[in-house]
Amino acid sequence: MTAATGWPTGATTAAFSLGLVVSALAGIRVGRILDRSGPRTVMTVGSVLGVISLLIVATAPNIPVFIAGWALAGLAMASTFYQPAFAALTRWWAPDHVRALTIVTLAGGLASTVFASLTAALADHLSWRHTYLALAAILAAVTIPAHALALRAPWPDAPTSPAHKAEGAAGVRRSRPFLLLAAAFTLSGFAMYAVVVALVPLLLERGYTTSQAAWALGIGGAGQTLGRALYAALARCTTPTARTTILIALGGLTTAAFAAVPGPYALLTAVSVVAGMVRGNLTLLQATAITDRWGATHYGRLSGLLAAPATTAAALAPFAGAALAVPLGGYEPLFFLLTIVSVAAALTSPWTGTVARH
Repeated sequence: MTAATGWPTGATTAAFSLGLVVSALAGIRVGRILDRSGPRTVMTVGSVLGVISLLIVATAPNIPVFIAGWALAGLAMASTFYQPAFAALTRWWAPDHVRALTIVTLAGGLASTVFASLTAALADHLSWRHTYLALAAILAAVTIPAHALALRAPWPDAPTSPAHKAEGAAGVRRSRPFLLLAAAFTLSGFAMYAVVVALVPLLLERGYTTSQAAWALGIGGAGQTLGRALYAALARCTTPTARTTILIALGGLTTAAFAAVPGPYALLTAVSVVAGMVRGNLTLLQATAITDRWGATHYGRLSGLLAAPATTAAALAPFAGAALAVPLGGYEPLFFLLTIVSVAAALTSPWTGTVARH
């Protein structure tokens, strides 16, 4: 994009991050709508907005229009990504929602595998603008009819159970466990996404080739899929608070391993697989965190509130990581700092439990 347009790299990257921030903020309102009326309208409209946003990005004559396109994409992301899908699955498939969530995230985990290669192939033969137009066409052809036609099941009343007596969304969001859970996920999310973005420059800094660094990062994606397949077993044998603490602590441990282990390459790829497994489990941990503690009555609204700061932190992590690496003297000290952030998140996690009221 920058080569073809002459736009500053910082501005084009910031536009994408703006989309993530808009998604985080819009997700709070989207969650309320989902609780009330279900996913069909939200996800269908979101798909339409997604297509329009990509068309705006593809045809943007200048940076302001380009940024506006990504801001609109943020609304689409809030309406079509994991959060609304999780709300729908949690309500429709309760109490077997963990299995449904696992299946969808296993499929979603293939997104980068499929579309990174597809986008690269398109970009080899088309300009970046025509590549975006092609992707917009795929989005329109697949997701608009899928959401409009497949999400037609009646929207059931929110389930309640003796173990999760409804407290009201306002009471939950002001409670100490909810605020600490949001803090733990925000710190963990910041560290996790900073590690993903900084792994390639860390390996390049240590003398590995670009291809080796890319493979080490990519194999972590395979680890995510494997990790998600194991989450149901983990959920059966641990409490919500225990697995929150364990998974966030394991994330910090893998970050520390990246910082402390310069090689050999095979060992670093093994660490990447384990780190990917942890990330895959953390996705499902966040998807089930509300239901495990407060039930599904206000799932959409509460999950939107819980995800907003974590998504914002994920949007800022790439910039913050790159900026911190310079004064710290490289990416290895950055990874040690990110380990400390993960440790802080893990130490917060034991205080996120709730007492079931009968």
